[in-house]
Amino acid sequence: MASANAVLSWQRIQQRRRTLLSTGESAPSNSDSEDTPLVPTTLGSPERHSVTHRYYDIQEKIEMGEMASIFFSKTGLTMFYLCFAIYLYGDLSIYGAAVAKSLADVACTYQPANLTCNDTIPDTEACWEGSETNRLNAYRIFLTVFVAVLGPFVFFNVQKTKYLQLLTSVMRWLAFTIMIVYAARKLIVDGPQGDTSAVNIAGVPALFGACVYSFMCHHSLPSLVSPIANKSTLNRSLSLDYILIAVFYLLLALTGSFAFKHLDDLYTLDFGPRGSGDCSKSDNIFMIMLEYFLALFPVFTLSTSFPIIAITLRNNLQSLFLNDKTNYNFCIRKLIFPVMAVLPPFLIALATKDLSILVGITGSYAGTGIQYLIPTFLVYSARLKTNGTIGPGVSNKFASPFKSTYWLVFVTMWSITCMALVSINLIEKYILGVTFI
Repeated sequence: MASANAVLSWQRIQQRRRTLLSTGESAPSNSDSEDTPLVPTTLGSPERHSVTHRYYDIQEKIEMGEMASIFFSKTGLTMFYLCFAIYLYGDLSIYGAAVAKSLADVACTYQPANLTCNDTIPDTEACWEGSETNRLNAYRIFLTVFVAVLGPFVFFNVQKTKYLQLLTSVMRWLAFTIMIVYAARKLIVDGPQGDTSAVNIAGVPALFGACVYSFMCHHSLPSLVSPIANKSTLNRSLSLDYILIAVFYLLLALTGSFAFKHLDDLYTLDFGPRGSGDCSKSDNIFMIMLEYFLALFPVFTLSTSFPIIAITLRNNLQSLFLNDKTNYNFCIRKLIFPVMAVLPPFLIALATKDLSILVGITGSYAGTGIQYLIPTFLVYSARLKTNGTIGPGVSNKFASPFKSTYWLVFVTMWSITCMALVSINLIEKYILGVTFI
C-alpha cells in the first residue's frame, strides 16, 4: 500500500511538472507538498532524509485490485482477478451450503428410533415424520429458496452497508462469546466428552485449508489501514488484532473439542435444539432461545454478506473479461455476469453439503493464492516498480522487516508444498478411498 501511494504520488508530481513545462511556466523546486521534490533525489543529496517520508505515506485507500493494476503486467492482472474469482465462488458456495444446512437441521424434526442424539442422521431419512421429503431434499429446497431470495441483489449495487456490517459484527461477537461460555460450562458440569487425541497427522491438510480460509482478510486491510491517522502504530494495532482473533479461534476449537462427543462440520449446529453434541433437552425458554440463535447464526450473518460478496464477484468477473474502453450491450453487462456470479456457487452447493470439502478446497487453493502468493508477488513487483521510478535513495518506512528475497522464495515454496499436501490428501481420501497418513 505504501509503495502504491508512492507511485501514484510520483506520477501526479511528474504530471504536474510536465504540465507546467508545457505551458511555459517555470516549474517550482517543490511540488504542492512543501517537502516533496519533483524528481527523485540522489543518494548523496542532503535533502534526502527530510523529503523521503512524503512519498510512502499512506494517504489514500488503494484496494488490492488497484495495487495489482499498478504493479502487475497484463498476465499478472488476469491471474489476480482469476484467483479472486475462484475464491469468491468457493466463498458463495460455502455460504449457501452453511445457510441451507442450518435451516434444514433446525426445520427437520424427525428423529429415527434406532439413532441416538449423538449419531449423525443420514440424509436419506425423512425430514418430518410421515413426509416423503428426506433431509437432503429439504437441504436443497432451503438452498434454492435462499438463492432465489438473495440472488437477485447481484443485479444491483449495494451502498451504505455500514449499519449492516455493524449489526453483523455484533452478532458474531455475541455468538462467539455464547459458544465459548456454553462449551466451557458444559466442560465444567459434565466433564470432557470428546475422545480427542493429542496429535492427528491426518488432520493437517484440512487444518491448513481451514486456517487459510479463517484468516482470509487481506482484501479488507486497505479499508482498515487507511482511516488510521497515526500509521506508526500499525504494527502494534494489527498484531493485537491478530492475537485477539487467534485467542477466539483457539477458545472455540479447544472448548468444543472436549465438550462435545461428536462435532458437526458446521460447529453452530452442535448447539441447536436437536444438536448432535448435546443430548439434554432444556425446558428453560432462555436456553431454548439461545440454542435456536446459535443454530440459525449462519443464516443471520451469512445472509447479509451473500449479496455483497456476489456483487464483488460480479465486478471481478467484469474486470477479468471486459475491457473498460469497449461499450458492451445491456445483456452482457446487466444479465450474463450477474447470473455467472450466482449460478455456479448454487450448483456446487446443490451437489455437496460437505462444508469440510468446500472450505478445504477454497482455502487451500484460491485462498493460498490470496493469502500467500499474491502478497508475495505484489511485494516483489512493488520493489521493482519503486526502485525503477522513484529510485533506491528514497526509503520506505513501511518496508517489511523480511526484506531479503529469500523470504519471498520461502513463502512461495511453502505455498506450493501446502497445496501439494492438500491435493494428495484429497486424492487419497475422496478418489482412492483411503486414509491419508
